[in-house]
Amino acid sequence: MIQYKDDVEAIDALKKTYENFFKEINKVIFGQDDIIKEVLISIFSNGHCLLVGVPGLAKTLLVNTLAEVLGLKYKRIQFTPDLMPSDIIGTEILDENRKFKFVKGPLFANIILADEINRTPPKTQAALLEAMQEKTITAGGINYKLDKPFFVLATQNPIEQEGTYPLPEAQLDRFMFNIWLDYPNFEDEIEIVQKTTTQNNVKLENVISGEEILYFQELIRRIPINDNVLRYAVNLTVSTRPGTEKAHEITNKFLEWGAGPRASQYLVIGAKTHAALHGRYSPDIDDVKAVALPILRHRIIRNYKAEAEGITVDEIIKQLL
Repeated sequence: MIQYKDDVEAIDALKKTYENFFKEINKVIFGQDDIIKEVLISIFSNGHCLLVGVPGLAKTLLVNTLAEVLGLKYKRIQFTPDLMPSDIIGTEILDENRKFKFVKGPLFANIILADEINRTPPKTQAALLEAMQEKTITAGGINYKLDKPFFVLATQNPIEQEGTYPLPEAQLDRFMFNIWLDYPNFEDEIEIVQKTTTQNNVKLENVISGEEILYFQELIRRIPINDNVLRYAVNLTVSTRPGTEKAHEITNKFLEWGAGPRASQYLVIGAKTHAALHGRYSPDIDDVKAVALPILRHRIIRNYKAEAEGITVDEIIKQLL
């Protein structure tokens, strides 16, 4: 049973845990501090992540390392064009007594790495996304609850489009964060090459238990938020909706579609988590801004004018901020 004197003491403990996370993950992953921070924010916010980047940027290694440091049950699913829903959910088989028995699939774990999610057909994508949203699976008319905590970290390769099935916007909305991984800078790449081309047997320590993650998720929801910060978060979301009363000038000019209420919810819970991980007991507007890019970038759709002029989603969000 986890017990702290009060929420202030618990937030101090969370900050220390967060620092220990970085210390352990940086033994293996170099030059991706912002990415690690965003993934950890989504975990403590009880959200899911979509990691988008070209091959070789350690997306899979990051998830493997994270699972080891968390000490949770972990499964990797390689998504392919012939993958069926039953391959990830599980299937019923006849046992030796000629009775049907449900054999659980790889979704019955705490951390799921959905590798190259855009390589599998919509039917299988939908099976995963249902589990993400409902945290349950229905098979043979029976409803199975998934273990808690439950996180999906999906990867997507943006440069190989042949034979892919891009996620529709409505399904992308299930992911709290859309994290873009870029190439490391020169000095970081020097360090990566040095440390990965020599004998380097790294032993990772377990930092936190599943029970503690669930406790901190509840703690973050209890954190108070000032009315002006809440209004800022909602106003930011509303300003992305073209043709509405609060639409920003750049929104009407460059956006086809804006973010829904789920974006406002994630901005608030993400801001609370960002503040707590840095040892602060209430979020401010800067905390909302810190999580806005990965939350909004897959929830707004550019119009033809923006595409023709080469205006990116990130540039639009930065102007709105």
